[in-house]
Amino acid sequence: MFRRKKVMQDYKYDPEIQKPILKCSICNGEQVAGFKNLQTGKFEEIMLISCDTDLHEFMQRCKVSTILKEY
Repeated sequence: MFRRKKVMQDYKYDPEIQKPILKCSICNGEQVAGFKNLQTGKFEEIMLISCDTDLHEFMQRCKVSTILKEY
């Protein structure tokens, strides 16, 4: 009935192949952080962002200094 919150593991990405992106919905304002493959254009969702602390946690765990928004 009650489940433990999954702890996000440190995620390593290859900056030559993947680009960190914050995917934002225009309709409801939902934001999802993840990585976009530069070769295929496929987006891999990593974490739902509901507040600034979530975004800071994602950037810290994935060792990302800047992140671009995509609508």
